[in-house]
Amino acid sequence: MALLIAILTFLLVAFLLVLVWLSVGSDKNQEVVRRRMEAVQKAEKRGEVSLSLKLVKDEMMSGVPALHRVMMRWSWAGKLRETLMQAGIELKPAKFVLINAVLALGAYLVTGWFYPHALMQLLAAAIVAVIPFVFVLWKRRRRIRQFEERFPEALDLLGRAVRAGHAFTTGLEMIAKEASEPIASEFRKTFEEQNFGIPLRDALLNMSERIHSLDCKFFVTALLIQKETGGNLAEILDGLSRVIRDRFRIYRDVQTKTAQGRLTAGILIALPPIMALALSSLNPHYMKVLFTDPQGPFILGFAGFLQLLGSVIIWKIIHFEV
Repeated sequence: MALLIAILTFLLVAFLLVLVWLSVGSDKNQEVVRRRMEAVQKAEKRGEVSLSLKLVKDEMMSGVPALHRVMMRWSWAGKLRETLMQAGIELKPAKFVLINAVLALGAYLVTGWFYPHALMQLLAAAIVAVIPFVFVLWKRRRRIRQFEERFPEALDLLGRAVRAGHAFTTGLEMIAKEASEPIASEFRKTFEEQNFGIPLRDALLNMSERIHSLDCKFFVTALLIQKETGGNLAEILDGLSRVIRDRFRIYRDVQTKTAQGRLTAGILIALPPIMALALSSLNPHYMKVLFTDPQGPFILGFAGFLQLLGSVIIWKIIHFEV
């Protein structure tokens, strides 16, 4: 009976998730227009566009007007939208929040069927609600790291295009067509923005805001200085490409020398849950006390908090910024 209830609950949550996806869905053409309008808005905030460009609607947080009005009141909605964009996830903030809410509700109900304790149900709902945010942050970091690793190749291609006599904007178009992701998509956005009528300076600044990378900021700063003071653009691009490659060489050396520490950290982090599962299978009565005793959920919650805190501290110790 419990298994049947769990299956029905899962189907209900899946059905609600599909409804949310369909009701808050966005069209691809609307997404292209949204990105271009957002670029105009960023240039407008810097006070460097004409008055005619200020007649632009605010960014829609959701395709549903009611949800859009609610999320416009929250300051973190804009940061969430920017994080989703940097992660390369084509979701509106309202859709992402609704998906998290549905998943958390499903976890709360399923936990209630198997272990009807308010604290454990809330803990399960909180964990499931946090997982999508952790996934977005991980994907954002991974995408930025991929951009930084492939950035020197794009700079080399741009430098060769400039040496061949092509215009700088033509070099941007060549990168958008020939480079791999996520380099191609970011340079394509920059090329489309300046092709749309935004000054090249603002299009480059928009790219540096989209990609939170120090290398990208160096690239944009060097281009803006070269545009104002002059100089050999090809040599500037070659020098910047060489510096980025040297930095990644040092980063890989650091990763090699800290491999043992990272392996030890992974073992220490995975040891408590593995031991809990092993004891539950070898001696169920030994672990059953934590679930039957009234103080058990509080002990498990405190242990989970310490586990999370220790994982964060260990990650900070073994992580180096180069």
